[in-house]
Amino acid sequence: MGYWLAERRTVQEAGVLSRFDPAYWTVDFPRPMMASVVTTGADALRVDCVFYRQDDLAGLIWASEDVHDHPLLRYDTVRDYRDCTLRFRWRSGGIRPLDARHGPVLTIEGRDAGGVARAWYVRLWNYATGTPEDAEVVIDFASVVGGYRLPEDGVPVWAGDVDRMFVSLVPPDYAEGGALLAAPAEGWAEMSAIRCEGPGSVLGVGDVVLPEHDLRIASGYDDSYHLTPERLLHNALRLGYRGALVHYVGMSHYFRLERSGDGLFVSLAGGVLNGPCAAWHRDFAERAGALGFDPIWSLSYELFDAHCWGDWKQRASDGSPALTGWVPPSTLLSPAHSGAMGYLQAVARAFVGIARAAGGRGRFQVGEPWWWVTTDHRICLYDDAARVALGGDVPVIDDVRGRLSAAQRGLLDRAGALLASSTAALVAAARSAGAEEALLLAYLPTILNADSPEVSRANLPVGWARPAFDVLQLEDYDWAATGNVGATARGVAAAGVRLGYPAHEQHYFSGFVLKREDRAQWRSIAEAAEVAMARGVAETFVWALPQVLRDGFIYFQEEGAMEAFDDVRFPLALGAEAEVMPETSTAIAVAAGGHEARNVDWAEPRTRYDVGPGVRSQADVALLLDFFRARLGPARAFRLQDPFDHSTAAVPGFGDVVIGIGDGATTRFALVKRYGQMVRRITRPVAGSVRVGVGGVETQGFSVGAGGVVLLDVAPGKGVAVTAGFVFDVPVRFAEDRLQVARATHGAGVAASVPLIEVREA
Repeated sequence: MGYWLAERRTVQEAGVLSRFDPAYWTVDFPRPMMASVVTTGADALRVDCVFYRQDDLAGLIWASEDVHDHPLLRYDTVRDYRDCTLRFRWRSGGIRPLDARHGPVLTIEGRDAGGVARAWYVRLWNYATGTPEDAEVVIDFASVVGGYRLPEDGVPVWAGDVDRMFVSLVPPDYAEGGALLAAPAEGWAEMSAIRCEGPGSVLGVGDVVLPEHDLRIASGYDDSYHLTPERLLHNALRLGYRGALVHYVGMSHYFRLERSGDGLFVSLAGGVLNGPCAAWHRDFAERAGALGFDPIWSLSYELFDAHCWGDWKQRASDGSPALTGWVPPSTLLSPAHSGAMGYLQAVARAFVGIARAAGGRGRFQVGEPWWWVTTDHRICLYDDAARVALGGDVPVIDDVRGRLSAAQRGLLDRAGALLASSTAALVAAARSAGAEEALLLAYLPTILNADSPEVSRANLPVGWARPAFDVLQLEDYDWAATGNVGATARGVAAAGVRLGYPAHEQHYFSGFVLKREDRAQWRSIAEAAEVAMARGVAETFVWALPQVLRDGFIYFQEEGAMEAFDDVRFPLALGAEAEVMPETSTAIAVAAGGHEARNVDWAEPRTRYDVGPGVRSQADVALLLDFFRARLGPARAFRLQDPFDHSTAAVPGFGDVVIGIGDGATTRFALVKRYGQMVRRITRPVAGSVRVGVGGVETQGFSVGAGGVVLLDVAPGKGVAVTAGFVFDVPVRFAEDRLQVARATHGAGVAASVPLIEVREA
């Protein structure tokens, strides 16, 4: 495994970028309006907007500091614009024109010559030639003046320390106060023939191209809607990602809205997707295909709560809606509600249609469909539609933990069947639009929570069993990111057994890191990805590209190093009579008066063995020769059971040896054996022999990882002792490049000396 968290570009390849390059503009806006920006040429971009309130305003932004690209691909931060001139052609429609009050203004934010923070407002119409909706604009930042009317309102701009600048776009009926428009208003603006001239017209930019590797990438529209698809895909390609690319369409930026009372709710009026979203995804699909990516379009049952119809929401038994922990929250659509499911099916057809129109396969993923379980353990399957579908007078489950009654288990089974039926209908809708492949993404830490084992009846229903989907995708970032490999292994195995998808019909999602301060979790994520690849899954993804870019994650496909250890034991009969010779390395200096100073060079003894005494027959000789040749002499190490020291006790118990003290976070504890004050690392425990205790109580919630590391499912509390007992082997190798054997008498053989030496592994 090779990975790196890059902080900044240092000696890596760099190139140049034209300042104001279309691919690097972004958009921002308040909810509930929507806007997107796409590149329409090497020197052109287009912004699409949909306005719902009179004071909606979208900003088309150029930032002096690049915080969106990967650290190795960012452009240099240069805040002085006084040595450059920006030229472009402006065209627009459905927004306030250039000459109108509140028309497009270039807001420049930064500091004045005295270092005082301030903003200047440059009316584009003052620097335009042409009509209010089709004009050439030229801005010389050395002499630009802000203000509405020039020269009477003129305010000179000092463009020597600029943080960002943005062009404001507002609806034709713009007014302060935030009242809802009579109907949604769509508008657009184009900048073409964009040119930056002058000594400051170019910026340094990262020009790194990493080798292609086998790790795949996932991304999401809710985290990337403000970027151009060109910029997003440029990062993915340059970081070595190829092939399958999972694109989650999100839950908060794709829908159209209609007015109901004082609220705005998702709607199919006028179409399925809002205009900016559709424009962005058409561009994304075309560019992804041109770059050789094979997108998988992911749609979940999650929807932004503020815009979801009340009767569409899953609800707990007390009627409270299912709400996620996001701020502001999202909710979960009820699989039983025909209106909610009909809407979701229309969304699926719309996105698959975009994929197919761009020449893609329209691979469609049903993303994390489930009945929501609240933080206080209540399952949300009590909305009105669900109550009817599940039998009317249904039993209440206010806590899914522990043992449930037969009636409650039956309810969960029916809920699972209902969920499976809804996903089947969603897949059918996607296939009707041309989807060539159907995939299911299941989030294991919630579905297979050990505290609530019966939840899998509802949220991992047998109706999803093969061949309901072409591919089963498994995600477990709560486990993977914290290094809980035991939980991952058990969860993946349990899902595979329950649904029947072999490894080659599975995908695995490793990650993600929610907060930058937790970026150390990338090590565990990379390790989990490597384990999945070794397991033979068809694809392994890292979730997700925005976090990869934020934290500077880089993955290297390393050539498999030669494994210099064969996990086989030296033939027990031959080793049973081995001579054992522990050795140390001690430097002893004797003073003139006879006093000694002793310096211990090794932290622990290393053992030598001679297994020659165990060779007594020609069959033994033949076995020894075969074993020696298979190991290539001393080239490859192997296991040996020390005849005198191979266990923590005559009968190992979980409390034999203290292997660590809990701190509330650590789950990895290395196996050791103690000899007084000397501690010996044990790297080759015998499979199935390890017993573990936490706080004096034996636990089964662990696995044993490579190198003799105990991996607990739950981190022990601060000060809690972790103990273990086990049988172990010693990693050894042949000490010499040659082996001398002889025939003694008829049927007898002898090997005068067969020296072995312990191998240090930790």
